[in-house]
Amino acid sequence: MALTDDFNTAVVRSKELTQRPTNADLLSLYALYKQATEGDVTGDRPGGFDFKAIAKFDAWAERKGISKEKAMEDYVALINALHQTKS
Repeated sequence: MALTDDFNTAVVRSKELTQRPTNADLLSLYALYKQATEGDVTGDRPGGFDFKAIAKFDAWAERKGISKEKAMEDYVALINALHQTKS
């Protein structure tokens, strides 16, 4: 239960960053959050010119097979690192 609490705290802390994370960090946060809360990505990769949706899908797909617990741990670690460097 402690990991879930840490994860939920990190989600709240993600909204308290004083500077905007890089696009790469934002994609990592998105993908780790989705992997932790929903598991592996499903559905078809977006097509056309929706580059934002494609990038998000690809970032999440890169985490395929990672356990929800590992995704939570990585999310918490990334938020902690961003708070240390961005605060």
